[in-house]
Amino acid sequence: MARSMGDVKGLIQHINEDFPKLSKGQRALVRFITENTDEAAFLTAAKLGKKVGVSESTVVRFACAVGYEGFPEFQEALSNVVRHKLNRIDRMGEVYGNRSDSEIINSVLRSDMDKISETMSDINTKAFEMAVETIINAENIYVLGIRSCAPLAGFLSFYLNTMFGKVHLISTNSLTEVFEQLIRINEKDVLIAIDFPRYSMRTLKALEYANTKNAHLITITDSNRSPMTLYSSCNLLAKSDSISIVDSLVAPLSLINALVVELCMKKTDDVVEHMRLLEDTWEEYQVYNSDEINFIDENKIREYPVTKYGKN
Repeated sequence: MARSMGDVKGLIQHINEDFPKLSKGQRALVRFITENTDEAAFLTAAKLGKKVGVSESTVVRFACAVGYEGFPEFQEALSNVVRHKLNRIDRMGEVYGNRSDSEIINSVLRSDMDKISETMSDINTKAFEMAVETIINAENIYVLGIRSCAPLAGFLSFYLNTMFGKVHLISTNSLTEVFEQLIRINEKDVLIAIDFPRYSMRTLKALEYANTKNAHLITITDSNRSPMTLYSSCNLLAKSDSISIVDSLVAPLSLINALVVELCMKKTDDVVEHMRLLEDTWEEYQVYNSDEINFIDENKIREYPVTKYGKN
């Protein structure tokens, strides 16, 4: 059954879900559209095909393959996605425009609290336990998060490294770089991929590649409908939707915190020993004396009277 032109909610998610059954040329279209939605929405079938390196007929068949009657209907739905994204600014104005600063703060914080509450209600404890055991037993740990998910990936890899010292944070601006950093992944390793709408095709391709290498896969994403779950049986879900132009990552961060704490509890001896070595190294090389700001000793400040010009 063909989708209507108004059926645009989760369009990018839908075409990513259809990815496994598409032809090679159609998969290339998915990659381009996912990464360049704003541009693709205003290209004709011929121009879109030229951009991707496929024929115009392939573009038309692709539109039908993902549930539309033809390319015009698909293009209209894609244009609505772009307009919907731009309208988020208007919607943010409608919700917050007439509120005071304190009301905005309270509203945003309450929204974040609700997302954490929803995440708590939906958490799959078996998947969480599986993730913990998989990470502990992995020979190498790869962590991937692109765009707004990059800080989450950096945060997680920082703490995993204090526990295991075998962590590879994949930082990348291209799909080629992803493969370069994953080239040695194997069945003894784990890839932890973090992604939320709009899903990154680079992340999906990384999961697909790691899957072909029989590596263990853990995803941190928003729902069971996420295309990320096509490749992984260990999926940790956290709410991230937001009414503003900024997607809330509070719930995913809280979930990552819980994962780190549980891993610390499982690896207490190793963590303590690692932190002891770090403390000794910091002291020997005076890391915090030269690179960090310490709290001010107010008693010493009082020893130096200040003139009306602010100097002794």
